[in-house]
Amino acid sequence: MSVPTITNRPYHPLRWFITDALAITQRDLRHWIQQPATILLTWGFPIMLTLMFGGLFGGAMKVPTDSSYFTFLMPGIFGLTIFFGLEGTAQAITVDTTRGIIDRFRSLPINSSTVIFGRCLTDMLDSTIGLVILIGTGLVLGWRWQHGFAAALAGFGLLLFLRFALLWLGIYLGLKRKNPGLASPLQILVWPIGFLSNVFVDPATMPGWLGALATWNPLSATIAATRQLFGNPTFPATAESWAAQHAILLALLWPLLITVIFLPLSAYTFRRLDH
Repeated sequence: MSVPTITNRPYHPLRWFITDALAITQRDLRHWIQQPATILLTWGFPIMLTLMFGGLFGGAMKVPTDSSYFTFLMPGIFGLTIFFGLEGTAQAITVDTTRGIIDRFRSLPINSSTVIFGRCLTDMLDSTIGLVILIGTGLVLGWRWQHGFAAALAGFGLLLFLRFALLWLGIYLGLKRKNPGLASPLQILVWPIGFLSNVFVDPATMPGWLGALATWNPLSATIAATRQLFGNPTFPATAESWAAQHAILLALLWPLLITVIFLPLSAYTFRRLDH
């Protein structure tokens, strides 16, 4: 009986890292095909929020210009949708951890970090598609950017930068949760922070301490920065605050800070899953 020969192939760590990460991403994308209703609901829910708040309450909202409330609302919906993606990341990581999927991947001869990196690619693709759908919705409803295509791209880049940072927070929370059914505590964390911002109303109309929290919310920084870059209206009272005047700077610093904190924490927690 002949013995099969093993071909010695050159080992390129970066190439295999990318290949393994794409394989993990492909596995996650197959879930989209298997669960199309869940994916469509994820992409459709922000549209429902837009129509509900813009259509039902827009007539009662006062914006600082003669433009429609949708013009003011759309950057907020963009940011809120990006922020809510945190729940999906945490839930997916928790399910894979509690079902032993991540342990199976870690037992394979692959770089263990590709498991997390593959999840990042999937969620960034999900958020990008959802953002494109929302952009189309906004254009249909009359929303426009006013400061040119380059500034608009910068605004969308800030939104995706925030999503990238929130990925690591979601991964960390997902690794720390022991039961995928415990979604309520995470919603209690995410939803109030999302609504305690400048998405729908002027923080200056809130009680002083509450308005300060809303103004300095990382989500508010990104939304204020995108409104500036898109040339969409903002509220004069809030625009006088330091946070609003330096919104683009804060929209860069907040995601950077979140990434610096939670990327190492996620890596550390991932390595200690067996302990």
